[in-house]
Amino acid sequence: MKIIFKNILTGLLLMGTVTFANAQFLEASDTSEGSVRKYKSIINANKDIVDFIEYSLVQKGLPRHLRNLALIESHFNRNITSGAGAVGVWQFMTAHANQYGLSEQNRNDLYKSTKTAVISLASLYKKYNNWVTVVAAYNCGEGNIAKAMQAAGSSQYHEFYKYLPGETINHVKKYLNACYATGELPSVLSNYNSSRTNTVFFTEGGNRKNDESLSETDINAGFNLNIIAEELKVDVDKILAWNPGIEQELEKKGESTFYLPMDLMPDFLLRKNKILSRSIKQAR
Repeated sequence: MKIIFKNILTGLLLMGTVTFANAQFLEASDTSEGSVRKYKSIINANKDIVDFIEYSLVQKGLPRHLRNLALIESHFNRNITSGAGAVGVWQFMTAHANQYGLSEQNRNDLYKSTKTAVISLASLYKKYNNWVTVVAAYNCGEGNIAKAMQAAGSSQYHEFYKYLPGETINHVKKYLNACYATGELPSVLSNYNSSRTNTVFFTEGGNRKNDESLSETDINAGFNLNIIAEELKVDVDKILAWNPGIEQELEKKGESTFYLPMDLMPDFLLRKNKILSRSIKQAR
């Protein structure tokens, strides 16, 4: 029987029918009864908050399991402040909050912070197309994700994770454990596996300047293109060449996809909050 199964499995692998896409660490690392009981008890003890968060997520077409991000971030405690200065249920740092229009004093406001978290998570998903990478990016920032992808030469979390901070790797593990406890881990992993065949993070420039390979992110009208150019030490004309029509797009819609060469994008993402802060001060 073992020999027959081995032959069948080998045949399926050769045909590409079976893929071990999850990699060993993309699974719950703690499936103990104690772990499951702990996560479930925290959810049950904060039912009103959980219901509001889930309602907010579903309203925007996001999965309910993202409530587990608030679970591992704060245990749904709106008054908690981390040692690094992150505040509230969603543990917003000031710069992250400001990036999405949430004031520093409103970070522990459940309603306003949840609305902001939903916008942030939707934006990250639009970029990465899988919730595992979104959870990692929420923890360490898009700049660190871009650096890790560049170092690994891959946009797949199971290949670039080793270049991320240990805290972020542990954060993803906690999220997977929480999703195991709530029975949603198969959905999270299925989403990750499907994204591997449907998504390429770095996009080709195509009809842009010299078919240069570009990567993309989103910016809003608060960003000053001259300050972006100054921070990245490039001519603003290059910014405009990589992003034809961006000034009109920002003026008309208030936001736009923003393209940069792959070697510049990590620097932009790491400086994004500083650039926005400088842009806002100059506009006053």
